[in-house]
Amino acid sequence: MRAMWRIGRSRLRLRGAAALVLAVVAIGAVAAEPLRTAPVLYREVDRQLVADGVVEAVRQSTVAAQVSGRVVDIRFDVGDVVKKGEVIVRIDERELAEALASAQAQVAQAQAVFNNAKVQYERSRELFNQKFVSQAALDKALADYRSAEAQLAAATAAAGQAETVKGHATIVAPYGGVVAARHVQLGETVLPGTPLMTGFDPKDLRVVADVPQLSVPEVSASRGTVVEFPDLGAKLAAGPVTVLPAADAKTHTTRVRVALPRYVAGTYPGMYARVAFAIGRVRKLLIPATAVVRRAEVSAVYVVTPQGAVELRQLRLGEAVGDAEVKVLAGLKTSEAVALEPFATAAAKSAAAR
Repeated sequence: MRAMWRIGRSRLRLRGAAALVLAVVAIGAVAAEPLRTAPVLYREVDRQLVADGVVEAVRQSTVAAQVSGRVVDIRFDVGDVVKKGEVIVRIDERELAEALASAQAQVAQAQAVFNNAKVQYERSRELFNQKFVSQAALDKALADYRSAEAQLAAATAAAGQAETVKGHATIVAPYGGVVAARHVQLGETVLPGTPLMTGFDPKDLRVVADVPQLSVPEVSASRGTVVEFPDLGAKLAAGPVTVLPAADAKTHTTRVRVALPRYVAGTYPGMYARVAFAIGRVRKLLIPATAVVRRAEVSAVYVVTPQGAVELRQLRLGEAVGDAEVKVLAGLKTSEAVALEPFATAAAKSAAAR
């Protein structure tokens, strides 16, 4: 047993020594490789005006009841996708159907009266031509005929109106979209004007933002606009910008509408967005974002001297420029270079110190 235990300990020592050798070799390899660096340069970039915005739907509407009655069918709920022309809500139409049947019966009655008046008029006209009836009798037959014709037209219009009102009991989607809110419950009695459902077209969205009045001319002449959705990690170049011809008297801001050229998955009305308007050019001291080392609230880079020495230096950074660069406010000069791979640089520096 002791012999076996000694053999096991020997194997563990060998494995540990082998791992240590591999680690030293790896660090030595990193140290041996030349460090990839990037020069610290001033570059001209877009000067941006950033404003907070809100997503809104270009097509968003609330469908309301046009007749009174009890809700007997609700076919969609919040979040459901609805196609154009699909039935979304039905209101009890029995009373409306009876009104339509009554109107149609009046049409049939008026039609019979009209047919009889027409026959009487034609007969009176023939008799008048044969000198068997007077002009007064012919005039009376013509008046009865025209009165019956008017009554038929009125009854027909009333029947058409009753049919239209009956159709209002079945509410259909005016366009395809998503249900944003449902305002009624099954069995609830509604009146004309009662909201039923709110929907919007998710493929037709825009962003609205308020900008200072002094910046309106610059925004109108913007060289480009970028919309960012921080919650989704998405960013895209925006479409046309429309400045509304009105200002808020309290905040002295003007509302701007920014069109979205395409649908961004996950966006919906009311969602927060950030809008950046390119309103000019400015020189900034920039470094690659991949060169920055962040530790809690401290930002730093590895500065590589022409002699190959490496120094970890703390910086004061500004805003990000695009997706790959960051502005330097203090800590670097244009004659210096920074390491692009800070972790490999740290390993190389540790190996050199040993």
